[in-house]
Amino acid sequence: EAMKWYRLAAEQGTAPAQFNLGLMYETGDGVAEDKPEAMKWYRLAAAEGNARAQYSLGGMYDDGEVVSQDSKEAVKWWRRAARQGYGEAQYSLGIMYETGAGAVENKAKAVKWYRRAAEQGNVDAQYSLGDMYARGDGVAEDDAEAVKWFRLAAEQDHADAQFSLDIMRQRRV
Repeated sequence: EAMKWYRLAAEQGTAPAQFNLGLMYETGDGVAEDKPEAMKWYRLAAAEGNARAQYSLGGMYDDGEVVSQDSKEAVKWWRRAARQGYGEAQYSLGIMYETGAGAVENKAKAVKWYRRAAEQGNVDAQYSLGDMYARGDGVAEDDAEAVKWFRLAAEQDHADAQFSLDIMRQRRV
């Protein structure tokens, strides 16, 4: 039933319905899984400015399952979603800047995007930001900031953050 109504709205150009239809096709929820069909609907919603669709479309380019893997295209879509404040895209963009995949490596930009996602509660971004502070990578080394971000992630059961927090405690002894 949901599929019927999403399709009606999606065919009239309603971006949230297009995204939801894409998600249903991608996950096989209520319909046979069809990733190319999912990409079609994500692309339509992304063109309308839907941040979740932009993020999902970026993920499809990054995975290379439906289309040829294209990190630069992934970065393009994640950047659009990140600029709208979408935390998952901000985190993904941070990874791309940290690693230089699809974007020119820029540790300071990685920190910027990790911080934006971390401030929204993204646990992986909190860990990554703590790690950048612990290593002085893209920012001045700052153990207090590293501990702050590791603690936030550790409180959400992020195992690597818990381990890193323990390492930081040992460093102080």
